[in-house]
Amino acid sequence: MAKADIAALLALCAAFFIAIGDVIHQRSAHEVTAEPVSHIALFMQLLRDRQWWFGSLVAAAGFGFQAAALGFGSVLLVQALLVTSLLFALPINAWMTHRRVTRWEWTWAALLAASVAVIVIVGNPTAGHSRASWETWTAVIVVLGPALVLCVIAAGILKGPASAVLLAVVSGALWGLFAVLTKGVVDRLDDGIGELVRTPELYAWALVGVAGTAWQQSSFRAGSLTASLPTMTVTEPVVGSALGVVVLGEALRPGEAGWLTLIVAVTVMVVATVALARGEAITAAKQPA
Repeated sequence: MAKADIAALLALCAAFFIAIGDVIHQRSAHEVTAEPVSHIALFMQLLRDRQWWFGSLVAAAGFGFQAAALGFGSVLLVQALLVTSLLFALPINAWMTHRRVTRWEWTWAALLAASVAVIVIVGNPTAGHSRASWETWTAVIVVLGPALVLCVIAAGILKGPASAVLLAVVSGALWGLFAVLTKGVVDRLDDGIGELVRTPELYAWALVGVAGTAWQQSSFRAGSLTASLPTMTVTEPVVGSALGVVVLGEALRPGEAGWLTLIVAVTVMVVATVALARGEAITAAKQPA
């Protein structure tokens, strides 16, 4: 089996486990307390919640599959396939909330799956290097850092779905960064533990993982799963893929005739994700409290 095929299979396994973890985390974020709390206070309370830890263990299995996938394939390939976590999360969430997934949702889910398949096949993503220079990472921090801070500030001012979406953008961007750092950490594993603990990416990777989790829980708490999860699902691969190209030198190779198809597929992916969010929100609103 080719490395790209192994990476694809592992990425799909990662999407499945991450989806389960996300649904459990979303429920925990809403059930852990009825009081309005800050982002840090919410995270500290969740650390004492058994259900949250179970979701974390399931999600950790997903991150393990993701790391393994990144060891075989490019960030572009793995992150594109992780979008399918939304396809797993919707029926799981529907089952846990005792409702049926509608025909509308299944239709858009099929379109989302098809668009992801087209992106992977037509885009023909190619791997670059596993690590980047300090200069490159400094430029990423200068550009990405202020944008995320503004999102957090705006989320504190706004309430409801708008706040959930902004916090989801922060979390998704951090998880995209996490994926790129994971590539470097996995690459260092071959050199032994001694080299790994001297790798700066390891500590940045751990810090970004904690931050991504904290903002994810705040996003889940701020609104429904339909406001937060689709936003995270799209933001993570967009940021991760952009960093894969800019930081790691990865590239898409659709050929001259394939660029239009690729653009259409990306557009369908975004539209399908938004439609799924809107469709489930309407259905959830009709459910008795």
